[in-house]
Amino acid sequence: MRTNTDFSPLYRSFIGFDHLAGLIDKASRADKQSSYPPYNIELLAEDQYRITMAVAGFAEDELAIESKQNNLIVTGNKPADKEKTDRKFLHQGIAERNFERKFQLGDHVKVIGAFMENGLLHIDLEREIPEALKPRKIAINGKSLLTGKTS
Repeated sequence: MRTNTDFSPLYRSFIGFDHLAGLIDKASRADKQSSYPPYNIELLAEDQYRITMAVAGFAEDELAIESKQNNLIVTGNKPADKEKTDRKFLHQGIAERNFERKFQLGDHVKVIGAFMENGLLHIDLEREIPEALKPRKIAINGKSLLTGKTS
């Protein structure tokens, strides 16, 4: 049985770690979100990822993908259709309900493309680390660059 955990003491106790406490709080709320539509996250290469979502019954124009502020938001909206409301199902296993699925992206992760194939929506992502943040080797010369004297 799950109980709700109160993370408010973290906000008072750890000054400067409010971002971490917020992430923990957000993760606990994410458990309550619907699991529709199902999805996979793949690691294709060291800095390349793919999210694959099962969106059976949705056309490309009924789906929207938006990337903003380290969040990827995928929404699916089915227009109300008079023809579908007149149908009577004996069993309806294919869900055609509207959805919104949010993914939190890491720093410097960019969406590079999306495509649909066989009822699956594929979203390709890549981490592009700026040159200034990449590790670099520092040569040891024996001379000080500032004074020109050897140490």
